[in-house]
Amino acid sequence: MVRIRLTRMGAKKRPFYRMVAADSRAPRDGRFIEQLGYYDPMREPMVVELKLDRIDHWLSHGAQPSDTAAKLITRARAAAEAAERGEVLEQAPKVKKARGAKARARAEAEAAKTAEDAPPAAEEAAAAPAAEGEPEAEG
Repeated sequence: MVRIRLTRMGAKKRPFYRMVAADSRAPRDGRFIEQLGYYDPMREPMVVELKLDRIDHWLSHGAQPSDTAAKLITRARAAAEAAERGEVLEQAPKVKKARGAKARARAEAEAAKTAEDAPPAAEEAAAAPAAEGEPEAEG
């Protein structure tokens, strides 16, 4: 089976990755079929350059991307779509992971708690401009 994955390059403590199409049995930094782009996490902002047309070709032929490769492909597609619309993105939007049931319930509970706290804050904000217009009582 063909996998789309990252191959580590670069010096010690200075990682640089190439995205490649490789046989799933080949070693991580070993033999590959085709280089599809690169990813440099050390640059600010990080650099992701991918050949999306070749990635689409391999995906259409049954290649399976690794988790990290799939995230980078999604971010590169979002950046490419933004560029087509004429928007300039310093960094591609982050892709959120699918949440489990517990994490989703926790997020909903936090949202409900925040919603309960919001109305008093809105009332205080509405009262603040009215208090500024009144003369202060001096004692």
